[in-house]
Amino acid sequence: MPTMIVVPQRDLLVVENLKKYFPVRSGLFQRIAAWVQAVDDVSFAIREGETFGLVGESGCGKTTIGRTILRLTPATGGSVFFDGEDVFSKRGSELKALRRNMQIVFQDPYSSLDPRMPVGEIIGESLQIHGIGNNRERAEIVQGMLAKVGLNPYHARRYPHEFSGGQRQRIGIARALTLRPKFIVCDEPVSALDVSIQSQVLNLLKNLQKEFGLTYLFIAHNLSVVEHISDRVGVMYLGKMAEVTTREELYRDPLHPYTQALLSAIPLPNPKLKRRRVVLSGDVPSPLNPPPGCRFHPRCPLAVDVCRQIEPVFEQKVADHWVACHLVSASAVKM
Repeated sequence: MPTMIVVPQRDLLVVENLKKYFPVRSGLFQRIAAWVQAVDDVSFAIREGETFGLVGESGCGKTTIGRTILRLTPATGGSVFFDGEDVFSKRGSELKALRRNMQIVFQDPYSSLDPRMPVGEIIGESLQIHGIGNNRERAEIVQGMLAKVGLNPYHARRYPHEFSGGQRQRIGIARALTLRPKFIVCDEPVSALDVSIQSQVLNLLKNLQKEFGLTYLFIAHNLSVVEHISDRVGVMYLGKMAEVTTREELYRDPLHPYTQALLSAIPLPNPKLKRRRVVLSGDVPSPLNPPPGCRFHPRCPLAVDVCRQIEPVFEQKVADHWVACHLVSASAVKM
C-alpha cells in the first residue's frame, strides 16, 4: 500500500500586530481627546481553504478586523499579508487587482443592497468596474450566480425590496462571488435571519466553499453557528485575541477563562442535561480606557495579582492552540 503524503495547508492570510484606534474628538476645535482601542495588537493566520471563525461579545472588534483587513477601514498599525502580498502597501491599480480576490458579505441584508438598483445591476456592478466581459457576457455571469445561490434568472430584474431577508442575503453572497475571489469575509451573515433560514444560508456557504475553493473569515457571536461552519476558531475580548485553536479542541478543552464562560452559556438540546454555568460579573470595560494587565481580569473569577499588573502574552501553549492567559502554562495543559 503506497504511503500517503499529507501536504500542509499554506497560510493565505496573515495578520500581524493589527491595530485600529478611533479618535474621540471634543471641544470647539474638535481636537482628539482620546482613542477607542477597537483592535489592539491582534495576530492570527487563515489557512487556504479553511473557515476561520471569529467570536466574541458585541463591541470586541470582530467586524473592525474584517473591515480593516479589506481596507474598508484604514488601519492604525500592523500588517496584513494576502497570498504573500502586503495589503497595506498596495495603491491604485495594484489595490484594485487585489480586491478581486478579497470580498465581503455584510451583516445586514437590508442596508447592504442599493434599493434604487435592480438585483442584476447590483451583482454585476463589480464586473463592470473591473472591465470583465461585455453586456451579454456579464448578464450570463449574473444569471449563473443567481442560480448558484438558489435564485431564478428573472430575479435579476427585481429590486431588493421585493425579496425576503434570506433572499437578500443570497443576493449579497452572489455579489461577493461574482469576481471569483479566493477569500471572503462573512460579517455575521446569518445574525439578522430567522433560525430556519440561518441553516439554509450556512449550508449554502459550505457548498459554495467546496465548489469554488473559498477561504472564509466567519465573524459571529453565536458559538453554535461557529461550531457548525468553522475549522479553526479565534476568541476575542475587548480588542484582543484571547484564544485560537481548532474547532474540536476549543469545544472539547477551552483553556482561557473567557472562552470557558462563553461555551458554558450554549444551551443544550436535551432538557435533562445540565451544564455548569460560568457566570461573569460586572460589565465589559470601555475600550476608551481598558484596564491594565489582562483586559479580562475585572470579570475573571480566577484572576490573581499578576493578571491585574502584567498583560499576558498571546502564545502557543500546545500544538495549534494559542492562548493569552497567565494561568495557563504549557506544562499544565493536558496533552
